[in-house]
Amino acid sequence: MKNRSEIFGHPKGLFVLFFTEMWERFSYYGMRAILVLYLVTQTTGDNPGLGWTSGEALALYGWYTMLVYVASIPGGWIADRLIGQKKSVLIGGLTLCLGHSILAVQQMWAFYCGLGLIIAGVGLLKPNISTMVGGLYEQGDIRRDKGFTIFYIGINIGAFLSSLIVGYVGEVHGWHYGFGLAGIGMLLGQLVYMVGQKHLTHVGNLLTKTENPEEKEKYNQPLTKIEIDRVKVLLLSFLIVIVFWGAFEQAGGLMNIYTLEKTNRVIAGMTIPASVFQSLNAAFIILLGTSVAGYWASRSSKNKEASSLFKMAVGTMIMGTGFFFMSAASAEFDANGSSAMYWLVLAYLFHTIGELCASPVALSFITKLAPVKYASIMMGVYFAMTGFGNKLAGFLGESASDLGEFVIFTGIAAFCIAFGLLIIVFKKQLNALTHGAEDEAQTV
Repeated sequence: MKNRSEIFGHPKGLFVLFFTEMWERFSYYGMRAILVLYLVTQTTGDNPGLGWTSGEALALYGWYTMLVYVASIPGGWIADRLIGQKKSVLIGGLTLCLGHSILAVQQMWAFYCGLGLIIAGVGLLKPNISTMVGGLYEQGDIRRDKGFTIFYIGINIGAFLSSLIVGYVGEVHGWHYGFGLAGIGMLLGQLVYMVGQKHLTHVGNLLTKTENPEEKEKYNQPLTKIEIDRVKVLLLSFLIVIVFWGAFEQAGGLMNIYTLEKTNRVIAGMTIPASVFQSLNAAFIILLGTSVAGYWASRSSKNKEASSLFKMAVGTMIMGTGFFFMSAASAEFDANGSSAMYWLVLAYLFHTIGELCASPVALSFITKLAPVKYASIMMGVYFAMTGFGNKLAGFLGESASDLGEFVIFTGIAAFCIAFGLLIIVFKKQLNALTHGAEDEAQTV
């Protein structure tokens, strides 16, 4: 791979995948930003919604976001066994274009059909494009973690732009215009991917059809004890994933509704659309991504602990701390009938720092530990756990109607901090089971 052309010290294929995923996330997070708001908006008015209750909307949100990621398991299996990662991403992208386009139709059959196609499309695209990023780098390449950080910034540029643009269009001009605009974003991503195929010829191919005799032999061999131990560590690490995203995904559900109904969003006589606040997380990632990565690199240079499991545990704790600000917002609302916007800004800031410590690290961690022939399946399982976390988020959001936001926000914060501390206590035992995989990859 050393002779392949590069940009900024990374393979050109990384930037093809960067822009493909950026536009795919533009479409997904744009639709996500307005989905719950569309569901709870009354059927009367200039921009009518479906008039569902908050509980009904959050229930659908939980099931939808769970299935979007659980579909990554069959998506990973199809890639590893049938068509390869590259073709899976292509077909998944085309399916997403169709799904988002159908959502622009103002009919209930189109609404459910569109959601179903998006679930199938993300299932094929999401685990495989992430695995392809890891495949761009040779084993032991110190650029791998940095490559995933660059890739992750691309994800959040798409999320940032969509929350502002799609959110504004959906809330102000019409929900279905917003859904349609998300579809245009996905189409742009698909075009980037198809044009950039010449930079991806060496990655994402079906291993069973490889002409390399060494790769064929490795594919047909059973897993070694070391590989089995590493899979065990991955499966245990997925518990962190469920907890993390179960808390984090309150952003698109409960926190989104809280922003709409209980936050004072007026500045200089202008009311800020609730969906705009969904852009804060992505904006903070773009601003802070390199700083957080630099902090961990600095720790590594001083020979201090910075394993992936440690980063993920710390990230969960920092993200959980952000919910204390939402507890303060809830207490302020109970006292005054409204809460200030700065509580939301502080909460999203801590959520973002926690995400930067945990999420891109987890993606890179999987590509280091997963056996090559199960790479996409293991990435699919990771995203499936993300899906279960999303379902947990929906369940917790629904519970707020009975327990109250203050109890839910405070409980989430306390649990995340306690869970992160528990992982840190046992990190040495878990790290031992990786058999030096991170040392081999020279991670920071």
